[in-house]
Amino acid sequence: MNQEKNKGAEYDFYGKLPLQKAILLGLQHVFAMFVGNLTPVLIITGACGIASGTEFADVQIALLQNAMLIAGIVTLIQLYAIGPIGGKVPIIMGTSSGFIGVCSSVASVMGGGILGYGAIMGASIIGGLFESVLGFMLKPLRRFFPAVVTGTVVLSIGLSLIGVGVNSFGGGNSANDFGSIENLLLGTIVLVIIIALKHGTKGITSASSVLIGIIAGYIIAGIMGVVLPTTAVNADGVEYTKAWVLNWDKVAQAGWFAIPKFMPVKIIFDARAIVPVLIMFIVTAVETVGDISGVIEGGMDREATDSELSGGVVCDGIGSTIAAFFGVLPNTSFSQNVGLVTMTKIVNRFALATGAIFLILCGLFPKLAALISIMPQSVLGGAAVMMFSSIVISGIQLITKEPLTMRNITVVSVALGLGYGIGANSTVLSGLPEGIQLIFGGSGIVPAALVAIILNIALPKEN
Repeated sequence: MNQEKNKGAEYDFYGKLPLQKAILLGLQHVFAMFVGNLTPVLIITGACGIASGTEFADVQIALLQNAMLIAGIVTLIQLYAIGPIGGKVPIIMGTSSGFIGVCSSVASVMGGGILGYGAIMGASIIGGLFESVLGFMLKPLRRFFPAVVTGTVVLSIGLSLIGVGVNSFGGGNSANDFGSIENLLLGTIVLVIIIALKHGTKGITSASSVLIGIIAGYIIAGIMGVVLPTTAVNADGVEYTKAWVLNWDKVAQAGWFAIPKFMPVKIIFDARAIVPVLIMFIVTAVETVGDISGVIEGGMDREATDSELSGGVVCDGIGSTIAAFFGVLPNTSFSQNVGLVTMTKIVNRFALATGAIFLILCGLFPKLAALISIMPQSVLGGAAVMMFSSIVISGIQLITKEPLTMRNITVVSVALGLGYGIGANSTVLSGLPEGIQLIFGGSGIVPAALVAIILNIALPKEN
């Protein structure tokens, strides 16, 4: 479906969209990224020993609340821009999972605790400012990111997320009943509903197919909780609750209103934390270039401009610095939502802004956040497997914007084969220093991008 066929305001970034329609389309983005936005905070606070069940449990709750608030605020900056900060691109921002590895390492080096977490925040403040400088310098660096390079980065982003989507489809690989018939059935139902509405209906029903599919999955999970057994016993004889069960107690226990806390932890500046986090900010700048390239290509059928890429990366950096003052890990563009835009072609700024406002409300009203957070992983997985694969298609579209010469085929094939292959099988780097393992052994995006950039410079251009 190309841009000419999409005549509604929802397919125009600056289009005027009725509030009711904008809310429906914006909620899709919130559901797509909600769990992923909170997970990094849960993991790193756990690594620092300030998780639930400890004397710092209240700090963790405040950080989760702030994570939702900051995601909404930084998304609005990205959408509307404040001077050079923000690319005015249809991107949803959120807490970056790419920093989990390096922050876990820093927590270990710093000895964990509030001080360890505070050191991560200090490093994030400096790292965010560093990334914003990279954003301002992006225009002269743009020549290193032609379509064959950005397309390879987008393609590797999509490939790295497919496994995440399938894990969610099965109920979450940490669930005791991962891959159970119930989880697979729930994910399949959601996927079938989305496909049926997307291609069998028109107008708002087709445009909001992801939201309707997720809500339907939510309702079906509630019905399953009434008619099917909700607990089982594992191989060790321990009883557990199945992954698809809705935890209404969590909603009941959540408060109605809470004021976000500024600087909930003491910020510490320590070189042991700053150096590795700075390197990771270079990595996330490359990923953001890929995300923006993917969302513009997938949603608007064109390449991203210099100002869009530069403003987007600057927003990444400034947003991460703001997030650190609220005790939140670095904020970056969410690839999950890039997939949603690519699949639906809906790029309307007002629609995405309503999703951002909903995230802010979740930060102010914990009960509303709890209602979304209990959504079964398999429900999200039913939508994710299709959304993430759409990012792969965007990468292919970018790559094929230029003729598929033998040179370009070599760039893409070696970058994916060696770069993404290393990320997918990171144990191959086990003999190298830990810092290199953290940077190159994650999702495969960084090594694929680096190989593509080097080959694009080294290989002579063909006439």
